[in-house]
Amino acid sequence: MRQPLLQVENLSKAFTSRSGPLGRQNATLQAVNDLSFTLDQGETLGLVGESGCGKSTTGRLLLRLLEADQGRVLFQGKDVLKLAKEPLRALRREMQMIFQDPVASLNPRHRVGEIIGEPLLIHGLARGVELHREVEQLLEKVGLSKDHFDRYPHQFSGGQRQRIGIARALAVKPKLIICDEPVSALDLSIQAQVVNLLQDLQEEFNLTYLFIAHDLSVVKHVSDRVAVMYLGRIVELATAEELYQSPRHPYTEALLNAIPALNPRGNHSRLILEGEVPSAIDPPSGCPFHPRCPYAEPLCKKQRPELTKQGPDHLAACHFSGRVGRFKTC
Repeated sequence: MRQPLLQVENLSKAFTSRSGPLGRQNATLQAVNDLSFTLDQGETLGLVGESGCGKSTTGRLLLRLLEADQGRVLFQGKDVLKLAKEPLRALRREMQMIFQDPVASLNPRHRVGEIIGEPLLIHGLARGVELHREVEQLLEKVGLSKDHFDRYPHQFSGGQRQRIGIARALAVKPKLIICDEPVSALDLSIQAQVVNLLQDLQEEFNLTYLFIAHDLSVVKHVSDRVAVMYLGRIVELATAEELYQSPRHPYTEALLNAIPALNPRGNHSRLILEGEVPSAIDPPSGCPFHPRCPYAEPLCKKQRPELTKQGPDHLAACHFSGRVGRFKTC
């Protein structure tokens, strides 16, 4: 069997915070909890869930922008978490990231040519005239002009700044790009343009994406597979088509019901997700979703369900997954 480009096994990360008077009490927040998934070359895996579920932390752990507490991250068979400084630096050429906030991720004191060209300099890929030419080609590749070379980030719109971030990630010709909510800060019309650009670049360069988002509607036409996260764990993982047509976890069903229907038909009831995500410092017992779940039974409060097969290429962590689907989904 072909080895996946990326293989994540039992990845976990906890943060310790201080609370109480004068910050004397320590509290542990489990941001990512025993996460496992694979990603094939050329594939897009959508990673979705509400804010605070651990999506962005997962992306940073994969690149070792944060250090994991345990687990393995195998990229082309190499464990990223065990690499020394120099091998890790070389490997980062193959793994890049597009950040959520195009304003905060670009140095306001540097010109666009410097921002995009910096990775090429760091990895010794181009200098001088060759570097200038490479940056101009990258600008045009993402829909900007080579005349933008000497401008500063504040002279661009939000969508244009995100295109600059995409060009910077693309500069070193990576195999994997982690897209951390790359369109959530953009207007809807601009979101579609950026998503289409990412798809075109993926086809041209055979890129692999981990596409992080909090909105299932954003990843609907982008992802080959979708993983749904809740309180640091994957609660459902399936092909995009299967997940949208036949969700097997009530949280996924609620997220799908939250997508606005352009042409609503009939009087179908919709599952409205009430309440906030529980605190990761003090999560509920048993299934972490049971306080918000319309299908919850006493068993759900006592025993956490494991991620189990619900069909070919479909996993879900729910004791009563057979009941899921009685509400209208988009």
